[in-house]
Amino acid sequence: MNTIKHYIYDYLVSIGLSDASAKYLNVFILLIGLVVIIFLIDFLIRKLLIQAFVQFAKSTKTHFDDFLIANKVPRNIAHIIPFLIALEFIPDIFEDFYDLEIIVEKGLIVFSLVLILWMVRSILNTVEDYLKTLPRFKDKPIDSYIQVFMIFAWLGAFLSAIAIITGIPFIKFLTGLGAISAVVLLIFKDTILGFVASIQVAINDMVRIGDWITFEKYGADGNVEEINLATVKVQNFDKTITTIPTYALISDSFKNWRGMTNSEGRRIKRALFIKQDGVKYLSEDAVENLKGIQLISEYLNSRQKDIKAYNASKNIDKSLLLNGRNLTNLGVFRKYIDSYLNNHSAINKDMIIMARQLAPTTQGIPLEIYAFSSDKRWENYEYIMSDIFDHLIAALPYFELEIFELPSHSSLKHLA
Repeated sequence: MNTIKHYIYDYLVSIGLSDASAKYLNVFILLIGLVVIIFLIDFLIRKLLIQAFVQFAKSTKTHFDDFLIANKVPRNIAHIIPFLIALEFIPDIFEDFYDLEIIVEKGLIVFSLVLILWMVRSILNTVEDYLKTLPRFKDKPIDSYIQVFMIFAWLGAFLSAIAIITGIPFIKFLTGLGAISAVVLLIFKDTILGFVASIQVAINDMVRIGDWITFEKYGADGNVEEINLATVKVQNFDKTITTIPTYALISDSFKNWRGMTNSEGRRIKRALFIKQDGVKYLSEDAVENLKGIQLISEYLNSRQKDIKAYNASKNIDKSLLLNGRNLTNLGVFRKYIDSYLNNHSAINKDMIIMARQLAPTTQGIPLEIYAFSSDKRWENYEYIMSDIFDHLIAALPYFELEIFELPSHSSLKHLA
């Protein structure tokens, strides 16, 4: 390097440049040359190292090396040799500019801290991905431990970088920092909380711009418009704006609807409250009448045949409907709901479809419909759900069932 350096300098002087101009131009040319060489070496080493890791991964049965490649461990390791080359030749290039040499060397040392953190993070991510494939670690919060470790690692690197740049010994720097930390924490409490929260929100991917979130504590129900250090701005569906402290996203509970948006359907979960005194066994004539409903006619034929065969085999006395096996109007109505939903064009057939009976209440028997609409857009979802319940409410009298409702003024007046 010294030979090349002097050769370029002598040449520049020989063509008429002043001593100072020749030194500056010489440093500039050497620096550009070193950068080009470092990039070439980095590119070649990176390609060779990645290719070697890929070949090695193909020859092994474990997935750990595959995760090493996926998390860019070889790529980060490849930066070490170019960095050492730069650190070796910088003193020679800036030999005539000591102050500039110190600045560049400090910059390289700070970069080395970042490089170490990159390598540590990629290795830890590899360990995390690998452990998650093992049954005994699947339900363990490994990512939380790694996040805590990385926060302290970044903090340590940040403090070290400041100590390197200022030239203050690290121990003395920490001592001085501790003396003013109480005042700093008091003055910048909200900013620090917001900063830590924004890091956790970003790392955990809790909220993205455009997500629909519901945060009852702050009256927020709408789309996230902006996320910054201190606040999250939500535009509600009534076009009002709600501002939420960023740290509230990690200290309080809120609902993010992104999972629903990314899924194949939007859940319909609503119950009809059936009057209990309307539930009864179905007589032969009642079953025959219900066979006129096309969606359940085949079901009724099959069930009636099975029930008759069972009762006959057990010599059941059917002079009383209670004896033996029977169909009920509520059970047949549940089957009708199930058939209706499975034939509805707006219901996603690949997701769960269910009509279930919940525990009786003072308002009647809740008959809950649980299904998913294919269309997730709010207005269309509401239309689909209303259409389904319009139909079911209108269908109830055919099964001699009624919806429970509290007496109104007009009904009380009629009784009077």
